[in-house]
Amino acid sequence: MRATFGPAARLHRPSEFAAALKGRRIARGALLVVSTPREKPQTDASARLGMIIAKRFAPHAVTRNTIKRVIREVFRKRRHELPPRDLVFRLHSPVGTISLTQLKTQVRAEVETLLDKVQAS
Repeated sequence: MRATFGPAARLHRPSEFAAALKGRRIARGALLVVSTPREKPQTDASARLGMIIAKRFAPHAVTRNTIKRVIREVFRKRRHELPPRDLVFRLHSPVGTISLTQLKTQVRAEVETLLDKVQAS
């Protein structure tokens, strides 16, 4: 199965983000938290991704872009395994001064763990 990340796989409207943030928190890691809306998803839908990577927690653009790139990559590869619901990944802790290679490794491991929890719930 080809893993794509087209417009149908993303959250676009602020109302979609707000619904997920007001919904329930599925999982929390050292850097990220995953939220989803409380309402039931449509049966023909698939998992959709939204990200909130705040500048106050990752002041450098290269850091924010790296985090988003890794989240998108892992989500794209695992999307077909996930339940059909909207998922919002939010950065909730400041990113320390580590190299980009270490950051990629840390974020990838954390996103994999969080998506395992999403899949189990």
